[in-house]
Amino acid sequence: MKTSALFAAGLAALFASACTSTPKVDVRQPGDRNMSCAQLEAEMEALDDIQEEAENNQGVNTANVAAVVFFWPAAVGNYMEADRAMDLAEERQDHLMDIYTEKNCDG
Repeated sequence: MKTSALFAAGLAALFASACTSTPKVDVRQPGDRNMSCAQLEAEMEALDDIQEEAENNQGVNTANVAAVVFFWPAAVGNYMEADRAMDLAEERQDHLMDIYTEKNCDG
């Protein structure tokens, strides 16, 4: 009984770890237009990091391999979640770049 409970707990932990989570951002956020040029640049750099993390979550990693082996729909979910996070980050970068240009930050 104790062994099967430990096995079940271990299996549940494995399934839980099979999902990756890439941060998703809101495209438009309060205060965007009040940001300084330096703040806009910093936010766009942070979005680059989110996009890189999302790309890594789409590729071969421990969570995706475990998902394919034990529960393949989780691998599809991981890929789609990462893809959505990348799209949102790109849309936010476009939005911030519009503000950056309007403020004539580059010149």
